[in-house]
Amino acid sequence: MATPNPNLIRFQSQKSLPHRLVLATLTGRPVRISDIRSSSPTNPGLASHEISFLRLLEAVTNGSALEISYTGTTLLYRPGLITGSVPGSGAHGGVIRHELPADCVRGASYFLIPLCLLAPFSKAPVNVLLTGPGVITSATPSGDVSVDTVRTAILPLYEQFGISNNIELRILRRSCSGPNGKGGAGEVQLVFGHQVRLPKTIHVLNPGRIKSVRGVAYCTGVSASNNARMIETARGILNPLVSDTYIFSDVSSAPFVPTSDKSTTGSKKKIGVGFGLSLVAESSTGCLFSADLASPPSGGQPPEDIGRRCAYQLLETISLGGCVSPTAAPTVLTLMAMGSEDVGRIQIGRDVFGTEEIISLARDLRVFGASGWGVRNSNDDSESDLVVSVVGRGVGNVGRKIA
Repeated sequence: MATPNPNLIRFQSQKSLPHRLVLATLTGRPVRISDIRSSSPTNPGLASHEISFLRLLEAVTNGSALEISYTGTTLLYRPGLITGSVPGSGAHGGVIRHELPADCVRGASYFLIPLCLLAPFSKAPVNVLLTGPGVITSATPSGDVSVDTVRTAILPLYEQFGISNNIELRILRRSCSGPNGKGGAGEVQLVFGHQVRLPKTIHVLNPGRIKSVRGVAYCTGVSASNNARMIETARGILNPLVSDTYIFSDVSSAPFVPTSDKSTTGSKKKIGVGFGLSLVAESSTGCLFSADLASPPSGGQPPEDIGRRCAYQLLETISLGGCVSPTAAPTVLTLMAMGSEDVGRIQIGRDVFGTEEIISLARDLRVFGASGWGVRNSNDDSESDLVVSVVGRGVGNVGRKIA
């Protein structure tokens, strides 16, 4: 009789599925995830976007093994070596072309943020093109941020860990959520060419004061006046508080996808029509706080409401305190845990640290062998901030060490 694998880590439910798979890949520990929507009578098992992420994970690694049960409610993942866009292992011309299904309800950031965590530890540069009818570049009703927020509020944080060269995120074709929030037919390319042996240890304890606000107002397939109305409303709220406020306007046509109408050959329809706003505030010490909002797929919301709600959302994110926003906190804490075997410290708002996502991340890291976090009150006047001390695990880049 076969003996069970002692290194196998077991989880239940689909919560934090991408991040758990990323941690499994970085640490080399196999995982078994069960009870994935097992209580759903209509759609049990893995969703289409989760299966698509598994295929993307398989494309950027070599030697990974996936086993999915017949009902899709159980997943067994044995990670391989992170190879990136190595020719011959899924990449053509140095680019991995990954197509998302038309019924995908998650934004492109659902795939990009975990991919950015794997890229610094890859054996070769990562060059991935997300294409297909399911790519949504805007913020989504399911809670995903836009690609603009990933580019302006998450990728710059990698510079604190000594990862800053040859990193680029290109939006080749914009799109918003399609009908019922499914699909968008956008196109995004991630180029991550800076691989390191170990991320640097960081000590970020001074949030500073907000000195500037930057943003992107985007619209696809609708009048450009929607951007002007969002920008005017947002600036009306932010300008009295921060004089250095600039919001860029991006207008693009809606993408076309083939229709399912068999009577008309070659007929196409518009998809991904909408508008949205992404705002990023930068402090005097380089800390970034972001807010993101897009029009709902059903429509019916004026651009003034989007601009107003996004501006207030940015102010609320800043009021949470700390040196990192709730959107970027999991990325920063994961890189700290995967860094060199030294103690890194970061100041986080109490309300940010107390979210379910951060507490779940701390538990998952402990299960994968990382050290527990040390938490204490900050020494400054702010009573709502905590200082989190994280000891690096020293995982590092296995591919780089072999080379």
